[in-house]
Amino acid sequence: MNNHTSVPVGVLGASGYVGQELLRLLARHPGASVAFATAASAAGELLDGQRLIKIDDAPLATAEIVLSCLPHGVSARYVHETRAAGRRAVDLSADFRLSAEAVYGLTEVARPRVATAELVANPGCYPTAALLALIPLAQRALIDTSREVVIDAASGVTGAGRNPKRELLFGEVAEDFRAYAVGNEHRHLPELRATLAREAGFTGDLVFTPHLLPVKRGILETIHVPLTRVLDQATAEGLYQAAYAGEPCVLITAGALPSLQDVVYRNRVAIGVAPVHNVRRPRLTVIAAIDNLVKGAAGQAIQNMNLMLGFEETTGLVC
Repeated sequence: MNNHTSVPVGVLGASGYVGQELLRLLARHPGASVAFATAASAAGELLDGQRLIKIDDAPLATAEIVLSCLPHGVSARYVHETRAAGRRAVDLSADFRLSAEAVYGLTEVARPRVATAELVANPGCYPTAALLALIPLAQRALIDTSREVVIDAASGVTGAGRNPKRELLFGEVAEDFRAYAVGNEHRHLPELRATLAREAGFTGDLVFTPHLLPVKRGILETIHVPLTRVLDQATAEGLYQAAYAGEPCVLITAGALPSLQDVVYRNRVAIGVAPVHNVRRPRLTVIAAIDNLVKGAAGQAIQNMNLMLGFEETTGLVC
């Protein structure tokens, strides 16, 4: 398939923040066109030039590939219907992330598997940043598994979805910063554990605490990693640069630490490192930043779609 072919793409759940981001990205994709886009209460409305339709009216067979942004627990039904219609799919919900039915679509790690997959489970936004930050260390057995890896992650409010919720009102969020899902029982934890075990053989403990940032979009994760040996700044940065050499959507911020401004509206993860001083055992702080709606969701889905369809991986994306 070449970049001059307009491939029809279906979008399920197009009225949410991630669905809107998908339509925005697909509108400028030189090799794809939107065959249909669905919504529930917003059916009939016009969005990015697309007339939204009810999901049960979606002509699934007219799309070469279907991208599903439906809610967790709802998406699986329609993904199965897509597959029954003989079409490939990328599911952006959590429904297939721990399932053998799908390839887990962390693109930089699973590229060959994604390219031949019939169904790809797009990773969660928090796990995308954390996994790309931790896998290079875990693969080299540099993480001390006798101690916990601590992930403190903060996300903009679009990560909570578009349905109105009192705790996400401007007056509730502005000039505030708070943790949630405290106690290490967040739904992303099994996804993180399973992927680190599969891709890097890591079975140590993770402590994951998400926070709500008073911004629209973006995730910044501060990851405290216990090490098996001391890594100085140059060695740590060199390790990441070697691990992601040639990766178009990974930025290693050598000599600096990333911020949200490095990633918003871009399909990239930015990673920086800092050795930890004044402790008795070696430790490294890794900072990872992504746009939760792009590399954390819609952009990574397009990246995976491009691989599945034989396009250049970054087609239609700004990394």
